[in-house]
Amino acid sequence: MSLALSLLRSHFFKHLTCCNSATTFFSFCRRIHCLPPTNRFSSVPSAKAARQQQLSKLNITAVNCSTLPLHNGTVTSHDAFSLPYLSVRICCPRHVADMLSESLMCFGASSTTIDEQDSHETGEEIWISSTFDIDQDVKDCISRAADSVGLKEIPDYKVEMNDHTDWIKQSQESFHPVEITEGLWVVPEWRNPPDLQAINIVLNPGLAFGTGEHPTTKLCLLLLRRLVKGGEYFLDYGTGSGVLAIAALKFGADLSVGFDIEPQAITSARHNAALNNIGPEKLLLSLVPSKNGPQFENECPYEGISSQDLYNSKIIAEKDKYDVVIANILLYPLLDLAERIISYAKPGAVVAVSGIISEQVPTVVEHYSQFLEDINVSTMDDWACITGSKKTEPCTT
Repeated sequence: MSLALSLLRSHFFKHLTCCNSATTFFSFCRRIHCLPPTNRFSSVPSAKAARQQQLSKLNITAVNCSTLPLHNGTVTSHDAFSLPYLSVRICCPRHVADMLSESLMCFGASSTTIDEQDSHETGEEIWISSTFDIDQDVKDCISRAADSVGLKEIPDYKVEMNDHTDWIKQSQESFHPVEITEGLWVVPEWRNPPDLQAINIVLNPGLAFGTGEHPTTKLCLLLLRRLVKGGEYFLDYGTGSGVLAIAALKFGADLSVGFDIEPQAITSARHNAALNNIGPEKLLLSLVPSKNGPQFENECPYEGISSQDLYNSKIIAEKDKYDVVIANILLYPLLDLAERIISYAKPGAVVAVSGIISEQVPTVVEHYSQFLEDINVSTMDDWACITGSKKTEPCTT
């Protein structure tokens, strides 16, 4: 498998209204995330609210695949990574770094990285490392991004020309095995597991969200570790890299199913399942239609990928089937898709929703209380995971 193919896979559910062009993907370096287009699952009424949701998930590294040539659904090494690019370092106030990093992506940056060595310091300024296509107007992008987050002046920045192969090497070197808890690791494909006796989930995340480092992924993995005793049926509604579905099987689940709206995410999850010696009979994957979105035949933008081939109508139709259901997505799709998500759980089954910040918990709890009982909330670094048991009787209110 070529380096480009192994590095550039895809993701899933996270939205942002300001990115209206081709699908925007985020990859590599510690916390991995992507920004799909706005038609995923539901409309997002507030760009400001959506940006607030993205803060932690967008602050490390991003790759915008809409700027890279694609062949048969993958970025080719020769076309994409032999070209030069602009490396831009931006000095900005610390309190806006997360949102500025995200806004840069919306206004033309190909990647953004908040310098990790600076994030633990207490100064008022921090550096954002970013990349741009060689023909991008860097000043205009920075100016518009700065204005969108309320900065009155353009931040200081430095521009250099680099080669993509340097960036790939740096990205891989910065992605290390993540210890979720004692005896449980998420390990990138190109690294050796630190503990061979542990449960090691091997991933080539590429552009798929779910490396184990983000708090919401950790919360969901820790929940699965507690819930799965053996023989369960598990549904990951928003599978991304497949990390949760793979983990459930390693914990002892009898079957994992992963839904996603992105064809490239299904491909990524299949690849990661193979890395963990998990066959298609144990991990079933399928596209699901996005709410108010286009039909499958129009959803896949890449030559050589057939969305219909990734769609399994049988498993989509099987409701009231799963012992554990997790949806680690974002606020608005969680609210819009609540009934659909709940419908897949058996009566009395555990349902968990995550991908939300702590201040959004009351809204989600209020909405899901009509479907769930015994609701509990766990938090990590201002992110939350809400769990409850599916009511055995439908709500009459």
